[in-house]
Amino acid sequence: MRARVREKKGAKMAAKSKKDIRESLMQQLISKGADVAHFEALIDDYVEYFGLVKKMKADIRKNGLSYTAISAAGKEYEKDNPSVKMLPQYTRSMLSILKELGLTTDHVVEEDDEL
Repeated sequence: MRARVREKKGAKMAAKSKKDIRESLMQQLISKGADVAHFEALIDDYVEYFGLVKKMKADIRKNGLSYTAISAAGKEYEKDNPSVKMLPQYTRSMLSILKELGLTTDHVVEEDDEL
């Protein structure tokens, strides 16, 4: 039963839009009194990475870990999907941004439906 709850929650989180993520992060900053231009720019970077991570995951689902490519000489060969290598890098960058902003799961402000 717990696995189903986690799957549903994961599906709900995946459906979050860039706008939803930005609003949520801004709300967390505001609650800390840290809604300044520098931190807002970091949130913009985070949101951009969020969109790229979603695209990389979709690419991996579609094309797999590797795919067949054709060399300049016209021969087929297996090529690693670059999204597989880049995904952890972007995820680390996102986590680094959250750390820089001091946003953790320790003190989460409830989301306001009016945002």
